[in-house]
Amino acid sequence: MYVPPHFDEPDREVLYDLIENNALGVLITHAASGLDANHIPFELDRSAGELGGLRCHVARSNPVWQDVSTGDEVLVVFRAADAYISPQWYPSKHEFHTQVPTWNYLVAHAYGRITVHDDERFVRRNVAKLTHRHEATQPVPWKMGDAPRDFIDSLVKAIVGLEIEITRLVGKAKLSQTKEPRDIRNAGEVLVAHGDRGVGPAMLATALLKSERD
Repeated sequence: MYVPPHFDEPDREVLYDLIENNALGVLITHAASGLDANHIPFELDRSAGELGGLRCHVARSNPVWQDVSTGDEVLVVFRAADAYISPQWYPSKHEFHTQVPTWNYLVAHAYGRITVHDDERFVRRNVAKLTHRHEATQPVPWKMGDAPRDFIDSLVKAIVGLEIEITRLVGKAKLSQTKEPRDIRNAGEVLVAHGDRGVGPAMLATALLKSERD
């Protein structure tokens, strides 16, 4: 991923938060059958290894777990938010007419080495953790014990676990940082007014920070 210095997000904790709040990642592999991409919810373990680890599971019928070998390098892409930015939202455009449209976004790329876990214990633990995290906001959280044991056992046998040791974590926050604070702020306010809850607030925070620095 091309990351100009002004769009770089180096804060590991910020990237961890992005991953946890946008758990559906795109697992990109390049193995025996060629280039492949799978959309999978991941569980992040911040304490695993030097940069953390990612765990997930896939259907046994999905060839990805047989296509990769332990130690293969993979990439997982997590996208937090994105938004089209009209030049009409920049006050400076109406003065100088030197602005063009762009697209802003927040993403994290996790590179790492993959391990296949055809292991019922690993799979069951991963499913339980994912369920616990994403059911936490429900009035009555669902848990695996709510379903018949033989039903859960049959489902667990039908999936395979994957684990990725993160070796490199790259973040990009493209939020019009090259523009004037007033342009960033106004574009952010327009997005928020239209219901955006991702890029808009991030642009407002960026405008404030840039104003303080300038």
